[in-house]
Amino acid sequence: MQQLIRGRVLDFHADPALTEDNHRHIEDGAILIEDGRIVAVDDYARLARPDLTVIDHRPHLILPGFIDPHIHFPQVQVIASWGAQLLDWLNTYTFPEEARFADPDHATRMAGLFLDQLTAHGTTTAVAFCSVHANSVEALFAAAEARSMAVVAGKVLMDRNAIPEVQDTAQQGYDDSKRLIDAWHGRGRQRYAITPRFAITSTPEQMRATGQLAREHPDCHIQTHLSENLAEIEFTLSLYPGARDYLDVYETYGLLSERLLLGHCIHLRDREIARMAETGSRAVFCPTSNLFLGSGLFDEAGLRAAGVTSGIATDVGGGSSYSMLQTLNEGYKILQLRGQKLHPLTAFHWATRGNAVVLGMADRIGTLAPGSDADLVVLDMRATPAMALRAERAETLAEELFILQIMGDDRAIAQTYVAGRPMKAPL
Repeated sequence: MQQLIRGRVLDFHADPALTEDNHRHIEDGAILIEDGRIVAVDDYARLARPDLTVIDHRPHLILPGFIDPHIHFPQVQVIASWGAQLLDWLNTYTFPEEARFADPDHATRMAGLFLDQLTAHGTTTAVAFCSVHANSVEALFAAAEARSMAVVAGKVLMDRNAIPEVQDTAQQGYDDSKRLIDAWHGRGRQRYAITPRFAITSTPEQMRATGQLAREHPDCHIQTHLSENLAEIEFTLSLYPGARDYLDVYETYGLLSERLLLGHCIHLRDREIARMAETGSRAVFCPTSNLFLGSGLFDEAGLRAAGVTSGIATDVGGGSSYSMLQTLNEGYKILQLRGQKLHPLTAFHWATRGNAVVLGMADRIGTLAPGSDADLVVLDMRATPAMALRAERAETLAEELFILQIMGDDRAIAQTYVAGRPMKAPL
């Protein structure tokens, strides 16, 4: 059955940082949906028919759903844990928490609550790290499948430098990953990400097994971390003394490609930047996490100039908010400290089409093109009294978007649609 979603429609066909011809904004627009896919986008008057069910979101803005390309599913109950930098934070909070995901019932409960948080904040696709336990991946994919929600996820591979409860072995990690790929990769909207947590928690034997997985499944994503924290870099190089730099660990085992998602990428050397550009490996900016853990300031303009494509993500639970609006807010501030600018059109492109491009999935998500999955977010610029007061003086689309970017959070999400289905209950 077809339905029509009416409102002020906005999506992007190009990066605003590169060209002025970058977006489509229809003041009284509509999106025609059938069987979870977008059929057409146009003025409401052109698409309206007497037989169509119409859901009217005017005067709100309707965009493609937000995409979060780096988030940790098992950290939902350690978000906002006080103090420490990266390595201390992992050992104090994260690893003990992830040990709880050995319990399938706990993993199943957390999976539903995790996806509830994503859609409540307007996120319709996430790239998630699960725990070392295969059942955590099963739980997340099953919950996402039940909602027809696109998720990219994988079991973390880690066989050292963590408590025993969250370690596997090189062989177990390989075997578990193979079984999960066979069961879930390409099933409906689910995709698998081969997931070595980071070089510190994987032995050379496990990194070799990771490289074998990547060769055997070249259409899977690979997700890991790179150069988040200076102590992390120093420790990594002590564990891999033959490596030219941190990236070289991953390069040695054949992981560099357009499918590789490298979280953080703050303290990069020139050779690393050049190799990322040459291989198409993606950087993922995690602003709230970088501020919360005191990790450093991401150089978006420098990476862009070098030819590196970057995404932007929440990194919950080191990140302090599920909201991509708040992620864009803190990203704006970090780039200000770098002497760089994040225009609101560029910001909203980044959280939608830009992140879809990073994932190689822009043919299905991130835009409102016909044939795309009907993943939408409806934004209310007047969601709070303070926002409404500020909105009285907004005169342009860019000003409206900036209000949402700086002042918005889950209260500004009027509705979220996943494959055409509303995810938020009416207030």
